[in-house]
Amino acid sequence: MTTQPASTPGIVTVTLNPAIDLTMRLKELIPGTVHRASDAAWAAGGKGINVAGCLSDWRQSHEPQIIATGLLGADNAPTFESFFAAKAIIDRFVRIPGHTRTNIKLLDDTTGDITDINPAGLTPEQTELDQFRAMLAADVVPGSIVVLSGSLPPGLAPSTYREILTGLNRQGARAILDAGGRAFRDAMASPPESMPWAVKPNQQELEAWAGGRFADLGDMVRAAHRLCRQGIGLVVVSRGAEGALFVSERHVLLGRPPILNVASTVGAGDALVAGLVAALSEKAEPERVARLALSFAAAKLAQHGPNLPDRAAVLAQFGKMTIERLPPPA
Repeated sequence: MTTQPASTPGIVTVTLNPAIDLTMRLKELIPGTVHRASDAAWAAGGKGINVAGCLSDWRQSHEPQIIATGLLGADNAPTFESFFAAKAIIDRFVRIPGHTRTNIKLLDDTTGDITDINPAGLTPEQTELDQFRAMLAADVVPGSIVVLSGSLPPGLAPSTYREILTGLNRQGARAILDAGGRAFRDAMASPPESMPWAVKPNQQELEAWAGGRFADLGDMVRAAHRLCRQGIGLVVVSRGAEGALFVSERHVLLGRPPILNVASTVGAGDALVAGLVAALSEKAEPERVARLALSFAAAKLAQHGPNLPDRAAVLAQFGKMTIERLPPPA
């Protein structure tokens, strides 16, 4: 793996706690009984890896390549290496001893519900973290878009993302954070120099940060706007089948998709982030940002696995989105 510095702004995704996703289809999930899966599929996973995969499917040959980095267990790295090779994603992952965790997804064909069982993951050594930071710094130039996604592995402090964001901001990168729990709350309590350029919490994550359930959409808008006043340029709140809210200091857009035929909800939020990155990388206007992000998510819902359909299929969703402009909070 080369660590030569990047020469032009590109797109980098960071996954510190990747996983192999094992999806098993069951006729019906009944706790406490023995089940026989009707189908089982293995795929390279982790939120940043899913984002990189969608962006690679969207990318045209003249556009900058997609770089994926983070920490990867050496013992089952070939699963990821095959994925990166197939998608033409530049692999900058630091290998660490052990097996990358396997997340188990149980799909109940009767209800359509998915039950997730996610192990904690590998604990990296400080030298491995230092190697990752050096790798990331070498791939970032002013104007690079860097996506920080997913949970932190065991042993890493909640402040880890905040520390990475500080370095990225010093390099002139535009960072997007998609993480929950203490890592998200810690990042949102950072000084301006450590704030990400954009964040994508879901409604529950934003409520946890705000300290309570939202009574209505107005509460959600006001909470997102508070983050904008703390120095974040764009807050995207994913709302599942109801679409997403896109909030900046000057714009509030409520995006709703049409009723869709859903093949799999796995990775739809990551596809939303990928669409957001694709739109922001072309310096799109706010409405196009919202439409393209939602189009990525809608197109992903029709696909199984960490894949996006072709560019025409994504753009076919573009005009189907309903985008409503709402007044910013006073």
